[in-house]
Amino acid sequence: MTTPALTFMHQALGLAAQALFLSSPNPRVGCVLVAADGRLIGQGFTQQAGGPHAEVMALRDAAAAGENPRGATAYVTLEPCAHQGRTGPCCDALIAAGVARVVASLNDPNPLVGGRGFARLRAAGVEVEVGPGATESRALNIGFFSRMVRGTPWVRLKVAASLDGTTALANGASQWITSPEARADGHAWRARACAVLTGIGTVLHDNPRLDVREVATPRQPQVVVLDSRLQTPPDAQLFVAARACTIYAAGRFDAHCDVNLAVDFAARKAALQARGAAVELMPGTNGQVDLAAMLRHLGQRGTNELHVETGQQLNGALLRAGLVDELLVYLAPKLLGAGLGMANIGPLSSLAEGQALEFTGVQRVGPDLRVLAQPTGRSDF
Repeated sequence: MTTPALTFMHQALGLAAQALFLSSPNPRVGCVLVAADGRLIGQGFTQQAGGPHAEVMALRDAAAAGENPRGATAYVTLEPCAHQGRTGPCCDALIAAGVARVVASLNDPNPLVGGRGFARLRAAGVEVEVGPGATESRALNIGFFSRMVRGTPWVRLKVAASLDGTTALANGASQWITSPEARADGHAWRARACAVLTGIGTVLHDNPRLDVREVATPRQPQVVVLDSRLQTPPDAQLFVAARACTIYAAGRFDAHCDVNLAVDFAARKAALQARGAAVELMPGTNGQVDLAAMLRHLGQRGTNELHVETGQQLNGALLRAGLVDELLVYLAPKLLGAGLGMANIGPLSSLAEGQALEFTGVQRVGPDLRVLAQPTGRSDF
């Protein structure tokens, strides 16, 4: 049976979802203020980074309506912050407003908060309850939790394929396998990410923009290119949209590398920097970028969700390294036969070597299927 408390928390979660394309790298948080007589008197959600958090927005909403929050209950989808960042501590704002009770979904995993918000509220005599809506709130903020707990973003690998797993014909043709509805849905997943990652093969072959065009969004995700030898053309379309661009290179060359590439590396780097790209050197083995180091670096830069749109080579490298947290796969109701596949992870010598996944969602999108899957136990952190 749904209680009034759960109803209000569901409203707060709905508000948090409105911050999906907005609040990164801050978590998506919603807040509802309910007076002692059960009336909803204020509501809000976290704004863009540097802007007010959900609790402050709800307090402002109540004030604008002439409502006094003293003695009210605040339903909030994450522990109110207790530190001074670009905004003041939300727990102090609730205390100053005279809120009598706070019902929160989860503890904030940020070590600058991590229970301090609840402790400060309780010390001020505010009743605190934790738990309602925890599963939904964590799912909404899976990237934020990943960055705070593991130090790396949540890596979501997107693939569009035919029912028999072909992502492009043998001649490279791939536009379009899936429907306009699936492409729009894919853009919504792009929009919620902090950054979109692709590889140099995709840049050279498809020259993609990798921006969000099919859905309205107040911000564009950053673009990240894995380009060991800095082959990205300075006139690539990914530079068209006004957003940050980072290119990860190996910065060293093996004996089989084209000598001219090594000689021209500095010039290539300068040309890309002139287009506004940040070039980061992350040398790994065999002249390739160190993928794990790249993810740690992105985590340090505040990347919560990393949306991957690339080809079977880089898909396979990320999967083989155990760096993919979630697969977002669109399957079109057509058969294309031999061509390029989803990921190069083989050849395997036994079925037991295959990567075990758990389906977490299957939904019809236009004529296509959207399948969400995670490696077994991936979200246990």
